[in-house]
Amino acid sequence: MLDYEGKAGQSYPYEDFVPRRKPSFGAKVKAYFKRFWWLYLIFLICAILIIVLCLVYVAFPRMAQAGINDSRLQIQSVTLSDPTPNSFHLEQTAVAGNSGNYHPRLDAFNASLSLDGSEKDVPYAYITLPAIHASKTTTIRVNQTVQITDLAAFNEYNAALLGSASVKICLKGRTKLHEMRFPTTTVDFDKVVTMKGLNALTGFAVTDFSIKPLPDPDGTNMLGTISIPNPTAMTLTLGTVTFDNYIGGTQILIGNTTMTDLIIEVLPLSLPLSLPLPPLFLTNIPTPIQQPGTTLHPLRSKINQSLVLAQLVKNYRDGKLPIDIVATGVVYDGVHIPYFEMALGRSAVRVVLDVGAKLKEAGIDFLEGGGRDGDEDGGWGWGGGGGWRMGGWDMWPQRRPIYYEYACMICSTYRTYPVLWVSKPWLPDLHPPTLYSLVLSIL
Repeated sequence: MLDYEGKAGQSYPYEDFVPRRKPSFGAKVKAYFKRFWWLYLIFLICAILIIVLCLVYVAFPRMAQAGINDSRLQIQSVTLSDPTPNSFHLEQTAVAGNSGNYHPRLDAFNASLSLDGSEKDVPYAYITLPAIHASKTTTIRVNQTVQITDLAAFNEYNAALLGSASVKICLKGRTKLHEMRFPTTTVDFDKVVTMKGLNALTGFAVTDFSIKPLPDPDGTNMLGTISIPNPTAMTLTLGTVTFDNYIGGTQILIGNTTMTDLIIEVLPLSLPLSLPLPPLFLTNIPTPIQQPGTTLHPLRSKINQSLVLAQLVKNYRDGKLPIDIVATGVVYDGVHIPYFEMALGRSAVRVVLDVGAKLKEAGIDFLEGGGRDGDEDGGWGWGGGGGWRMGGWDMWPQRRPIYYEYACMICSTYRTYPVLWVSKPWLPDLHPPTLYSLVLSIL
């Protein structure tokens, strides 16, 4: 066997020499990770932390805010009571729905209320919304006294509520949201809510009234019942409301009307309005068809019957008198409520009263066709285009005070011989034709 002479006298057998192989790529990678595994582990942990933190602190708050932005709440009822010049008591019931798998909790928070599009972009009040747990359906109740923070802004809101068919309210606030083990996040509310208004009390009507020829001690000579429609879900406690009454379309003041303890109510089964308040991820609950409420309330009026008779004779011979009613005062618990006075007094409400029919019930018949001497019932009146017919001469002893009262009104209306009616005590004893002739001669 041949030897290979190496350096320094060493020798190696040829058959024992094995050349060194180049390592494969996989072997190199394995060796590399064995050496630097700790570096990649740190990188992986950092990447996972970054992703989780982005989900928790960026994506989740955005999802929560998006859920708040898309939320809706159904208001079942709103009651405003105990008004004062600087505050009112608010009771509100609402039902919220949640279609998601998440059921977050929201802390109580203060929400500002302002009128959208107002010249003064400032809140008129703040309300405290209670903490809630957003389940599939959640009932939310607010029962608190609300302080008015800006009277001018609240005046503008009430004017829009009472005078418009709809009103837009801005609701703004901030609260904390809690969901499972996610960190607490802050959500903002900036909503514009559209609610139905009272639409200038459209449909306001006097459903019934009666005329008193002899007034009560306080001067009341007309009693009646009003009907006030309310298409909203809101009940308003106003108190004692006084109105001035004018001949329709004129500035002729004929008296005033008082309604005590007036409350504009809704039907017990009034269906809810929509108001987008929390909670999170609420479904778009369909808004049901609403049913308007109607308030029936008694009224007492002090009317200048002389002016009324004059207008009937001159301009309204069919006996139907248009009257414009303008609110002049709202008093609750002995204190004037300026924001209701301003809102109600901004526009007049017109009603048409069939005064001729009511006078007929009182014994005075105002006929569009006119009366004449020699009627079958012994009536009397003046002919022509229309006039009064006081029927039943046999009823003269019983009706004499009424006849005399209205004869005095007619004559005083035309400002003719006022002393005669005061200084002649024998006038009530006149037979109807005589009194009739006297009235005709004066007219």
